[in-house]
Amino acid sequence: MEHNLHLWFIPLLPLTGALINGALGRRFSKPLVTAIALLSTAAAFGMALNVVMQFSGLQLPYVENHGAWIQLPGTFNVDFAFMLDQLSLIMLLVVTGVGFLIHIYSAGYMADDDGYYRFFSYLNLFMFFMLMLVLANNYLLMFVGWEGVGLASYLLIGFYFHKHSAAQAGKKAFIVNRVGDFGFLLGMFLLVKHFGSLDYSVIFNQILQHPAQFPIESGAGLLTLVSFCLMVGATGKSAQIPLYVWLPDAMEGPTPVSALIHAATMVTAGIYMVARSNVIFNHAPMALNVVAIIGALTAFFAASIGIVQTDIKRVLAYSTISQLGYMFMACGVAAYSAGIFHLMTHAFFKALLFLSAGSVIHALGGEQDMRYMGGLRKHIPVTFWVMTIATIAIAGIPPFAGFFSKDEILWKAFSSSDHGWIFWAIGLVTALMTSFYMFRLLFMTFFGERREGSSLEPGHGHGGHGAHEDHGHGREPHESPWIMLGPLVVLAVLSVVGGWVGIPHSMGKLIGVQQNHFEEFLAPVFEHGNSEQVAASESKEPPTKYAKGEAASDTHPSDATEIELTGVSILAGLIGLFAAWYLYLSRPELPARIVARIGGLYSLVVHKYYVDEIYQDGIVEPIVDGSRSVLWKGVDVEVIDGAVNGAGSTAKGGWSIMREMQSGNIRSYAGWVALGAACLVAYMIWMGAQ
Repeated sequence: MEHNLHLWFIPLLPLTGALINGALGRRFSKPLVTAIALLSTAAAFGMALNVVMQFSGLQLPYVENHGAWIQLPGTFNVDFAFMLDQLSLIMLLVVTGVGFLIHIYSAGYMADDDGYYRFFSYLNLFMFFMLMLVLANNYLLMFVGWEGVGLASYLLIGFYFHKHSAAQAGKKAFIVNRVGDFGFLLGMFLLVKHFGSLDYSVIFNQILQHPAQFPIESGAGLLTLVSFCLMVGATGKSAQIPLYVWLPDAMEGPTPVSALIHAATMVTAGIYMVARSNVIFNHAPMALNVVAIIGALTAFFAASIGIVQTDIKRVLAYSTISQLGYMFMACGVAAYSAGIFHLMTHAFFKALLFLSAGSVIHALGGEQDMRYMGGLRKHIPVTFWVMTIATIAIAGIPPFAGFFSKDEILWKAFSSSDHGWIFWAIGLVTALMTSFYMFRLLFMTFFGERREGSSLEPGHGHGGHGAHEDHGHGREPHESPWIMLGPLVVLAVLSVVGGWVGIPHSMGKLIGVQQNHFEEFLAPVFEHGNSEQVAASESKEPPTKYAKGEAASDTHPSDATEIELTGVSILAGLIGLFAAWYLYLSRPELPARIVARIGGLYSLVVHKYYVDEIYQDGIVEPIVDGSRSVLWKGVDVEVIDGAVNGAGSTAKGGWSIMREMQSGNIRSYAGWVALGAACLVAYMIWMGAQ
């Protein structure tokens, strides 16, 4: 039976909403703008659900080709085509499902904003590009979506463009991502040169079907170079060391933007790209090792900064960077399904955390500083309970969603190689820090007594909620309307049960579940590693990192070991909870004493290790000064302008002499004739002498 899912229609729906609201929204009422934005997103989600219902009857990967895009006969062709498989289906559901919930929430959160229509136009535009990215059948179409979400991110981060900090944050995100995108472009150029195509299936099939031509590289080779280029792009989009610096500043945008773009979707694009390119990375163990190292270091580094942040959204921003590091580390040990599993559960609980933070900010009239919160659980009980659920989920405490996906990554890291315990140890310490700073956030915000004071300027909102807004700061904190609370409740349910689809094999045995259903579902996308391991053993090549990561439970430490390590990770989460309770509820005077005792270390961490300052002084300022002194004053003014102005001055000087010759004075003309005759006679005499 042939199917036509009309995949092209899914991204077209939010694009239509973006165009209508962008062009005409200024004239529309807010309810009409809301209806257009929400219906277009709801329809895309509905079509995604229709795809799910027909999925079992599809021949995978399912491809819809809508014609040639670029044609260079006999050399290079790119089609405008969409592809659906297990991986893109999960991403499709996450983008449309979580995106729709955030659109609903935004209708309440942004209700009083003057740029209401503009906000929803940008939000729909982002949905269009993100769906293009995940449904693309080739790297070039993926890159269109990749650049598009970067554009939408720039527009949404800098939404309050009249604020200097927001405008600067938008530019910072755009420029830093362009650095990563340059690597992505180089990777695509290499693929075109050596494979003559950017189509996933063409490239992957060539690699898998010609093992002699494309062996698993023990050192640096073509596929390693391609992997490194793609990895640079991924570090930019997914905010990994050294290109993570844009994401904390992105909190200048409205809170729903943080939830959608910088927690659930756009920042996971790099993870998706690495997972999609698993065949390439499986043949480049060196690149995979670097991916794992970057992920582990980023997870730990960002978590350490999150511990000392006082802005509620910046705590969540560094938490996002840290959790993305977990996903990166999972891909680096070739546990791609574990990385995508955490991507999905993270979308649930981190979107919930950001939206709950938005509800807190809404209740306090724009306040974001946790030092001026406290005691809010009595005033906003629904927000308190859903945020508690999200906090338990991200802390990795069972049976909430984050526990299963985080623990799966830790186990895959531990069993990936002889040195996998190092990644496991870093991940474990990071899990402890995550639990600590998240429960610190919860206790400082909702427990104790309300702390007096404010970081807000009189009559103004704060940060991501808009400098022009005041939702009643100075009044009693108030619960958000149900148009905002409804999506929080749905995300809370998903944060509880979302991990049950991926119960690890060892734990599943204890409750009668024989398979990790999530891993089994994704296996066809990532199963190439097993066949490659066989081929490698026959050709005496080293086995792929993939085989060691994904098949670890069959060949590495026993199920008992996995259970023991699971217990250790649960204990780490509980220790973090207890430490936060002890320091911020039982003995709230202790944090100040600790800071006084370790003042230098605290200053280093609270200033984010001075990375922004190092970038500013070591990279930005030299480029600006060099551009000003050399390119502008030296090349532009002195050389280019000098040549043009010099030509003009020469012409002007020459014609001033000619003007004297044409004075209209007969005596002057006689003089010039005499001078010309004398010159002519002198020339003839000189020629005769020769």
